[in-house]
Amino acid sequence: MKATVFLGGGRITSALVAGLRLAGHERPIVVHDRHTKKLQELRRQYRVIVEENLRRAVELADLLIIAVRPASVRELLQEIREQHLCRRLTAVSLAAGIPLSKLRAGLGSPVRWVRAMPSPVCRSGRGLTALTFGRGLSPSERATVRNLFASVGAVAEISEKQFDAFTVTYSSSHGYHALAALVGAAEAIGLERKTALVAGAHALADGIAAWRAGDLSLERLLREAATPGGIAEAVTAALDQAGYRRIVKNGLYAGIRRARENAER
Repeated sequence: MKATVFLGGGRITSALVAGLRLAGHERPIVVHDRHTKKLQELRRQYRVIVEENLRRAVELADLLIIAVRPASVRELLQEIREQHLCRRLTAVSLAAGIPLSKLRAGLGSPVRWVRAMPSPVCRSGRGLTALTFGRGLSPSERATVRNLFASVGAVAEISEKQFDAFTVTYSSSHGYHALAALVGAAEAIGLERKTALVAGAHALADGIAAWRAGDLSLERLLREAATPGGIAEAVTAALDQAGYRRIVKNGLYAGIRRARENAER
């Protein structure tokens, strides 16, 4: 049996497997993790094959997905190499900030590497994944990786030099964080929470969905929504005066710094 094998059974693995099951993914899915409870839960929820033994998990893989935290990547790759498990294989790293050069150095030339950055929203089939391909992958190997992530949402193929900037920009945490802040502020001025959630979700999600579905520019839609002299214009102007755009930029730079720290591990 050859399978899609996840090394790491954490949150992103759970989200990806949920999305793959929703999409009717037919290939066997194997998950390896050192924590038995994680494996049991994944097997119960998504009918995956669980494998506690690293050697057996890697031997089953024709597509190997590294889904551990960036701080754990070096140790994991070293363990694979020490067990002489390296062979011609496509490996996909989900570890933020770890460049292809370090991944290649970790397992050597037989392994062909791809970096992927999938969103947890992929569990609903509406995800977004960035891909950057390393050297030596055949067209069919590229297609296998691309099709896997396309089954759980949109795919953007970008250069590696853009990867960190994409990582800090695309996260669904931006939307959740903004919604939480907007709802909290609405409650503070008198709106009850259920209505605040509906109003805030409309403000953030439905407007953006309309932009994606239409052909009007973002600038035009912003002018339409925040008419001169109106309430919305007063709100957006006050946000900008308080440093809203600067705060967002500072947040992205903080993410870039963390990604670069990951690269030095």
